[in-house]
Order: sequence, then structure tokens, then C-alpha cells
Amino acid sequence: MEFSFSRRDIVRPLKQPTRLIQRTTEQTVLASWSHLQDQFDNLEKHTQWGIDVLEKYIKFVKERTEIELSYAKQLRNLSKKYQPKKNSKEEEEYRYTSTKAFLATLNEMNDYAGQHEVISENMTSLITGELTRYVQELKQERKSHFHDGRKAQQHIETCWKQLEASKRRFERDCKEADRAQQYFEKMDADINVTKADVEKARQQAQLRHQMAEDSKAEYCSTLQKFNSEQHDHYYTHIPNIFQKIQEMEERRIVRIGESMKTFADVDRQVIPIIGKCLDEITKAAESIDHKNDSQMVIEAFKSGFEPPGDVDFEDFTQPMKRTVSESSLSNSRGDGKSEPKFGGKSKGKLWPFIKKNKGAGPEDFSNLPPEQRRKKLQQKVDELNRDIQKEMDQRDALTKMKDVYIKNPQMGDPASVDHRLAELGQNIEKLRLEVQKFEGWLAEVEGRLPMRTEQARRQSGLYEAQNTSAVNSCAQDRESSPDGSYTEEQSQETEMKVPATDFDDEFDDEEPLPTIGTCKALYTFEGQNEGTISVAEGEMLYVIEEDKGDGWTRIRRNEDEEGYVPTSYVEVYLDKNAKGAMTYI
Repeated sequence: MEFSFSRRDIVRPLKQPTRLIQRTTEQTVLASWSHLQDQFDNLEKHTQWGIDVLEKYIKFVKERTEIELSYAKQLRNLSKKYQPKKNSKEEEEYRYTSTKAFLATLNEMNDYAGQHEVISENMTSLITGELTRYVQELKQERKSHFHDGRKAQQHIETCWKQLEASKRRFERDCKEADRAQQYFEKMDADINVTKADVEKARQQAQLRHQMAEDSKAEYCSTLQKFNSEQHDHYYTHIPNIFQKIQEMEERRIVRIGESMKTFADVDRQVIPIIGKCLDEITKAAESIDHKNDSQMVIEAFKSGFEPPGDVDFEDFTQPMKRTVSESSLSNSRGDGKSEPKFGGKSKGKLWPFIKKNKGAGPEDFSNLPPEQRRKKLQQKVDELNRDIQKEMDQRDALTKMKDVYIKNPQMGDPASVDHRLAELGQNIEKLRLEVQKFEGWLAEVEGRLPMRTEQARRQSGLYEAQNTSAVNSCAQDRESSPDGSYTEEQSQETEMKVPATDFDDEFDDEEPLPTIGTCKALYTFEGQNEGTISVAEGEMLYVIEEDKGDGWTRIRRNEDEEGYVPTSYVEVYLDKNAKGAMTYI
């Protein structure tokens, strides 16, 4: 008896159920990975490649966030670099519409930079952080699935080894049974062999045949078990594992797609705000008014002086003593000889008193033209008043604290703030004295601007030849210093000398300002500040000085009472024919 088997006959099941064939066809139609049961290693490499792609995308987004932060930082530094410094001359230049527009652009660039910081923050939280956590979870899930796959693979290999061992044992027993049968037949045919030996050979053949039958039964049982395990392996376990791996991979693909969409949405969310920043920059650019800036230049640099009058002809052919021309801006030299530089190429004329300020100027700004001096004094008064208000706020706060300490001694010692209160009181008193000093200078300047004496008008270049008796005047000797200012050398022989002081005593004998009209008080005004006057509603008063653009009109009640009131509080009736109705710039 011979037995012959091949691995092909063992592995192939006897009959494959129809339902399994249908299931395989449906999975193939649905693009399932179950038909890749023999590509376990390639799927393992592919899923690892997918994780590497995800990590690469995370790194890309991270570098993008760093670029956004760096860009935002550079924009902020750029905006800060060109911001005007506080309490500096540069800050004063930002009152023009063009520089205001530039300042608005710098501020909007700050907001623009902030939006790039928002992009970086949102990408870090919504993409980088989320994907980093997801990658860790994905690695754990992938490890679990492939561990189950390897376990199933090891199990089917173990079953195959058991089948091979059963097959070899069955084959060996069959060969042994065949040899025992042949030996029995040989002994039975030999007449020289005893009956006992024949019987023994027969029993041995039967034993070997029984062992072959047992091995056959065991082999058949092992084969059926292996085929069942193999069927479950290829049509149940492995497809389930591969299905989970496929779902895992598809989730990864969906997740990276959602992250890319979020990547675009993060940028899209800030586009409206960035658009508003750009709209504000455009609005600031459209607000630039060249006419207004030109007017501001006039207000910033006008001196209050009028151009000098005509210079009288000086006849040097007459052998007479030359005197000072009433309309000249300076006295001639003592020798009466004109300088060569005046006859040929005369240098350009500058306004009087406009000299280059070297170093710190005087405290009362007397080195400045009247209008500029008035503005500087007004700024100083406003600054001192703000300082006074700050000191008073501190004093009020300390006073309240002291009251609390008095009512609740456990909170603090009331005497501990007395020294600071006394110090604040002294500071306030000093500041008030400073305010009075500067207000005095301010009142002096404001009182001089409308009308000037003959000496002041000669100094400012406004004095015109009104004395018809003076027919001759000598030439002016103007010398320009290297810094662009003028120095004037006066002759010791001249009969008229211009005082060297800047508006010190020239108005001591100033006459009262003439009346230029009347006004009616529309509202009651309590003039509590120095230089103002109180008026009652309906009261009629005299106008002696018009509003110069600062919102105040100077009025007079009688010879001893005059001062300023808000222009909006009175209705002015100017007398165009009145003497002194002309105001000075």
C-alpha cells in the first residue's frame, strides 16, 4: 500500500464556500485592502511613509509660523524705529497732515503685524499642536494593528508546521506499513520459516498498518484544522486587520487634507482685518491736505513783523552832515564812509531780530519774534498748568489716604504722609509762581503786538518815514555773520540810537489802545484768570483788540478796567473808521 501527497493538495481546501467568493468580490469592488493579504510588508512600509509625510507637513507649518512671527517682529521694529520720540522736536513735526498720515501708517503697520502674529498662533494651536498629538496616536494605532497582523501570521505558520509534521509522520508510517507487509508476504512464502515467525511477521504488519491508519486519521484531522485556520486567516483575520489599517490610513489622509484647509482658513480669517488696515492707510493718505500744511507753515514761522519800509535816497554829493535815515534799519559807521560791499553786491536783507540761537535761549524767549514768543510762552503756561494739576491730583489722593488712615489706624499711620503733603504743597506753590511769571511775560507780549512805539517799529523794520523834516539819511552798514545772522555796528556820531535790549522797556510809556468798536455780552463770563475781565449778559463794552485766531477778544469797560473775554461770548460791532482799527499780523 502506497500513499503520496503534495503541498498543493494539502493547502487547497476541498471546497470553497460560495458566500466567501461573493464577499471577496464585493470587497474588491469597494477598493478594500483585503485582497492585499500577501503584501503585509509593503503595507507596513506604506503606512510608515504616510506618517513621515504627516510629520514633514507638521515641520513645514512650524517653520511657517516662525516666519510669521519673525515677519511680525520686523514690522513692529520698523514701525517703532520711525515713531516720533516723545518730548522732542520730531514730535512737533507730526502736526502736519502728511506726517499725521505717515504716523497713522506706522500705527496700522503695528496692527498689520499683529495679524501675522494671530496667523502664527492659530497655526500653532490648530495645526501643529493637533497634528503632533494625532501623530502620536497614529503611531500607537499602527503599532497595534501590525502587531495583530504579525501574531496572525505566526499562528498560521505554526499551524502549517503542525500540518507538515503530521504529513511526514503519516508518510513514514505508510512506508513502514508497506515494508512490514512485504516482509510478512516474504516470510509466508518461505517454507523454511517456522509458523511462529510467520505469525510474528503477520502481527507486525497489522500493527504497522494500524499505525498508518492512525497517522492518516491524525493527518486528515490536522489538514482540516489547518484549512479552517487558513481560511479564517485569509478571509477573516487578515482582512479585518487590513481593513483597520486601511481606515487608519484613510483617516490620516483626511486629517492632512483638513489641516491644509485650516492652513488656508487661518490666512483667510485675517484678510478682512488686514484689508481694514490697508483701508485706514488709504484713508490717511487721502486726508493729506497740502493747503492746510502750507497754512500751518505760516502759523508756525510767522514772526509778527511787517516788511521794512523803503530806504530813502542818500545824496552823497551834498557837503552836508549825514544823519540817520528814519526808515533805515541800522545806523551808519562813525566815519560816514560806505563799505565797498554795500555798493557792489549787497547781501540779502534779513528781518531784524532774527538771529541764530546759539545754545539755550533766555527764559522769557525774548530772542524770538513776538508771535513766536507768544506761542512759546503759551505752551510753557499750559505745560506748567498740567504739572500743577498732576501735583494737585497727587495731593488729593494723599489727603484721601490720610483720611482713611485717621478713620482706620490699623491701615497706616496718618503722620507718614504729612511730609509728602508738605512737599507737594511747596511744589504747587513754586509752579504757581512760575505760571504767574510766564503769564506776565505773555500778557506783556500780547499787549505789545497790536500797537508799537516808534522805537519798536524802527527795531522791527515797521517804522516808516513819517517825519517829513528829515530829508537825508545815512546808509546802513549790514554785515552778515557766518551763521546767517546780522550784526549791526552803530556810529558814535549818530544822533539816534536803537536800544540794544529786546523789548525790555520800550512800552513803559505806552498809551491806552484806541477803541475800534463795541460789543454786547451774549452770556455772563466770570474772568477768574489773570488778564481776563468779568462781564454780565447784555452788557455793552468797547472793543480795543480783535480776535487774532486764539478765541479771545480784548475789551474795555472804562479807563481802568480792560481784559480778554471769549470771542464766542460777545457780539462785536467794529467801527471801520475808528482810529487804530487796523490790526497787526
